[in-house]
Amino acid sequence: MAFDPGLAQRIREILGNRPGLSERRMFGGLAFLIHGHMFAGVQEGTLMARVGPGRYADALTLKHVRMMDFTGKPLKGYVYVDPAGIEEDAQLAKWLTWCAGVVAAMPPKKAKK
Repeated sequence: MAFDPGLAQRIREILGNRPGLSERRMFGGLAFLIHGHMFAGVQEGTLMARVGPGRYADALTLKHVRMMDFTGKPLKGYVYVDPAGIEEDAQLAKWLTWCAGVVAAMPPKKAKK
């Protein structure tokens, strides 16, 4: 599975030079991480969003949002946001702020050897 490079670039531009930000190929797409914790990603033209377990049910009630279930089993705390839900940069920025907030308080992951 590929990812939309245009969406990836929009994410980069919105996030800027945030401390601890990195990118990694994961889940057949491109993941964005803060201090080693995935908080968002791109699969084809869809946003993978880490909304956290506490607001997972709330996220699923929003338009253009569905369970993240690429393995056949939903990932709790993660959702897909379809392209119609992130057409505008303001919409995408709102999702990225939410997702980055989920991992902001987590301690940095230790590097794998």
